Amino acid sequence: MKKYLFSADVEECLGLLAQHKGSARLVAGATDLMLWIREGRVSPEGLVDVTRIREMRGVAIQGDVLVIGSATTHAEIAADATVKKLFPSLASGCLSVGSPQIRNIATLAGNIVSAQPAADSVVPMTALGASCEILSEDGRTVKPLSVLSKAVGESHVDPTKEILTKIYIDIPKCRYGTSFKRIAPREAMALPVVNVAVMLKAEGAQIAEARIVVSPVAVVPFRAKETEAFLHGKVPSEELLKQAAEIVGNEVSPRDSLQRGSGAYRKMLVKDLVAQALKEASAAFV
Repeated sequence: MKKYLFSADVEECLGLLAQHKGSARLVAGATDLMLWIREGRVSPEGLVDVTRIREMRGVAIQGDVLVIGSATTHAEIAADATVKKLFPSLASGCLSVGSPQIRNIATLAGNIVSAQPAADSVVPMTALGASCEILSEDGRTVKPLSVLSKAVGESHVDPTKEILTKIYIDIPKCRYGTSFKRIAPREAMALPVVNVAVMLKAEGAQIAEARIVVSPVAVVPFRAKETEAFLHGKVPSEELLKQAAEIVGNEVSPRDSLQRGSGAYRKMLVKDLVAQALKEASAAFV
């Protein structure tokens, strides 16, 4: 790496990336990127730092949408009163990332572009139906977060020529509940064996919409769509949530892992965590 550059705004940032024609890439917290550089997985000629770009920081409500700057850190999200009130699952996910030191510098955009299927902030954002604003020389596009992961460690966002600037999460007008659950070998600084995020929307006493995301059981965060369809239109009860957890267990196929345990063990954990998360999210219906 020959250059470390700072940009004051997104236009300058795009210009610097274009100038280097794919040999430079964006950086914010760099908690993953610096490891990749050391391991030789990537070798950019320059890094373009976005941490001074004001429009890529902070949390705001615009109409019925929560807008989060992509360079906002996990510590900032975890502590933000608006996020904790509207989407406690996202605050919990961000609080689970690494150590306090990591959370103080690691950003939401970094977690998204790193494309790790069990990223603790990406899993709840997927369940919340988040979308992302992406800028390039061709202009601005907004894409669902769920389509941005290509494979483990591979994102459809190209950090050598594109900038993920904002994350948008619609604030439901109906009653709703969210939950994030995680199991790891120890409480901090450990990869999750399983993590789960749930969002339930209510119509009267019934579930109008369910989103259930489970990781890492596939190369990208996994939507349990069969279980979501099963829950639609039903009134939450202990028996119903137990049935839903069983259906999730049949949907997922986690592989055996030296780091995370056997597939059979993790399938049992998925069922347990989904049951817990559904119970917590459905408390909003009472």
